[in-house]
Parts: sequence; C-alpha cells; structure tokens
Amino acid sequence: MKVHVISETPFIMKATGVHTAFMEHIELLREKDDVQVVINDEGTGDIFHGHTYGLYYIWKGRKYNGRRVFTAHVIPDSIKGSLPVWRLFMPFIRLGLKIVYSYADVCIAISPMVGKAIKESGAKTRIVNIYNPVHIDTWRRTADNRKKGRERLGLKENEFVVLGVGQLARRKGVDDFLDIANAIPEIKFVWAGGRPFGGLTEGIKRIDERLRSAGENFINAGSVELEDMPLIYAAADLMLFPSYQENCPLAPIEAAACGMPVIYRDIEEYKSLYKYKYLKARTTAEFIRLTRAMISDPQYYEEGLRISEQLLMQFDKEIIREKLIDVYKSLLNNWESSLLLSTPLIS
Repeated sequence: MKVHVISETPFIMKATGVHTAFMEHIELLREKDDVQVVINDEGTGDIFHGHTYGLYYIWKGRKYNGRRVFTAHVIPDSIKGSLPVWRLFMPFIRLGLKIVYSYADVCIAISPMVGKAIKESGAKTRIVNIYNPVHIDTWRRTADNRKKGRERLGLKENEFVVLGVGQLARRKGVDDFLDIANAIPEIKFVWAGGRPFGGLTEGIKRIDERLRSAGENFINAGSVELEDMPLIYAAADLMLFPSYQENCPLAPIEAAACGMPVIYRDIEEYKSLYKYKYLKARTTAEFIRLTRAMISDPQYYEEGLRISEQLLMQFDKEIIREKLIDVYKSLLNNWESSLLLSTPLIS
C-alpha cells in the first residue's frame, strides 16, 4: 500500500505544530515496510492523506475520490486570538472548514473536542479519533543537547530555565508568559516561536512592544527549525503552556518526553483529551505560584517529572500507527469493492 501524504507547511509554515505533526506522521509510516510513503509532489499513491486545508489539498486530492483522509488540526475556535478581527472572519472560516472536512472520506479528529467541532460543522464525513503521534526518542534529553541548547540561548549551566513554545499570538498565552517572567526575575524565561501568519497575526504591535520592554531574565528565541527544537527543550527545566485554545498540542508532550514538568492552562479541551493527571493553572497568579513551587520544592519537581512520564503513555506510537493503517485498509477495500460493483459484466 502506498500513502500520499501532503501538507503546505514545508513551503510556508515550517515552524508550526501542524508541520511537526506532518513530519511525525511520515516518520511513523516509514518505521515498517508495509507502507510506502509519497510526499507532496513526489508522485501518487493508493490513499491520500492531507494535513493542511488550502487549495493544494483540494488539487492534490482530486483523483482520490473515496480514498481521502484529512487530519483536522484546526477548528473554527483555533482562530480566536490568532487573527485580528477574527469575529468578522468566523462565518467564512466555519464554511471553509466544513468544505475541507467534507472533501475527505475520513476525518482524523486529534482530540474529542476536534471530533465534536467536525460533527457540529455539518460536514458529511466519517470521523475517527486518533491522537497526534509523538516519537519520544527524538525528544529525549541528552547532556550534549543540553549543552548546545544553553550555548545557543546564552544560558549558564546553573540557571533554572522556564520554557514557552508557540506562536507569538494572544491565543498562545505569550502575554501571560511575560507577566510570569516579570513576577519571577531571579530565573530565566525563554519563548520559542514566531509568526507563521506574518502580518495577519493578532496583536503584533502590542506583543512586539512587550518583547522590547521585557526584563533581562526573558529571552526571545524566535522561530526555531524543527530539527533544532530538541536543543531548546533540553536547555529548559520546566515548561509552561499557557495557551487559551488547543486541540492535541505536541509541544507539551515533546517537553514531557525531554524529561521536564509541564504546567498547562486549565481549559476544557484537556479534560476530554488527557486520560492521566496533568499539572494545571487557571490564572497567571496560579502559574506564578506553581512555578515558584517547582523551583523551591524538589519533591514537587519530582512529582512533576512522574506526571510527565505518565502522560507519555497515552501517545504510544505503535497504537496510533495501527489505527491509521486500519483506516487506510478500510478505505482502500471499500474503494476496490465499489469498482468491482460498478464494472459491467462481460457476457
């Protein structure tokens, strides 16, 4: 079986979670010899699997009727706090995503909340729940990665470092991260992430001003290539993930795989997504309190490490791969059966 996997992210938005998921998907399929993978313009396959929702996705999938799979990384709520005047765009976003979802014969919902959003859109498609895969070994901390990461960021070995990862947009909680950094000036805070949507990103002037006026304990790492992210994670001791809306975020799981505690914002999405306990804070004051506890209480820090290890159990790549292959085989079998039924008998 040959799977044609496509995404526009290699051309325009490499420093995004969608691109990471796209690359992880390809790596996952290539781990065994039961599947061949064709990427973007490399050719065609038996099954089509898209990760992004532009015209490229529609064009590339045009010959795969009955064999199209789409991983839904974005739902209408994803634009809140990401694009300026998002309320004006929302009706068009809802309609556009409904068309994108319906174009696929199967939509992969990366979280229960995504599955709910696809269903509520009115899209005519089959919905299958499968988490984003995470290759844990890629993100495991090594002494060499830690040394290189700290050198890259200009950090001393004995400094406690708090990491934030995501687009420089309000939805990702960058303003709150800066508030936390201001409240705890004795340790270092690093934000890794840029603006893949450029001038369409919400709050550019406000956030840029905040970055310019940030304290000396804050480092803006900017947009980081995917292959360099293991260095950035390894340089940190704690991740804060203050995002206001997520579906199945990869960054906190990558941080957990690197061996550090992760503190999430307490939002509804995670309550249905995660099977195991996770550390959470509802307000900036709670983030500050928990961060201080991580610094001062070794036992609490160790508990955070144990919680991170347990979270990884939910993202077993072998189970995720098996579910994907089942989807592909089901589509291919149905398509081949429909061809046989539509072929006229020769007497």
